[in-house]
Amino acid sequence: MLEYILRLLILLPIVGGMAWGSLWLWKRVQMGVPLTGQRPDQPVQMVGVLPLGPGSKLAVVEFAGQRILVAVSRNGITRIADDSHGDFHAD
Repeated sequence: MLEYILRLLILLPIVGGMAWGSLWLWKRVQMGVPLTGQRPDQPVQMVGVLPLGPGSKLAVVEFAGQRILVAVSRNGITRIADDSHGDFHAD
């Protein structure tokens, strides 16, 4: 019986930590937050992401010196606006 309690005291925090870690990682991936730092040599960089609900979000990406606002959903990606003149202009 003592062996069972010792195993329980050791394994329960490990299983709980693994569950918490997987939920934390899933939340970061769902929000679109990069897991590693972005490299400056990439032609496209994510500037910011705003989750709107399950499966949809707004994102600002930088490409060729422009910032572009896009809507991302399960159906695809739609360009909403760009800042070719310094501030965002709708398409």
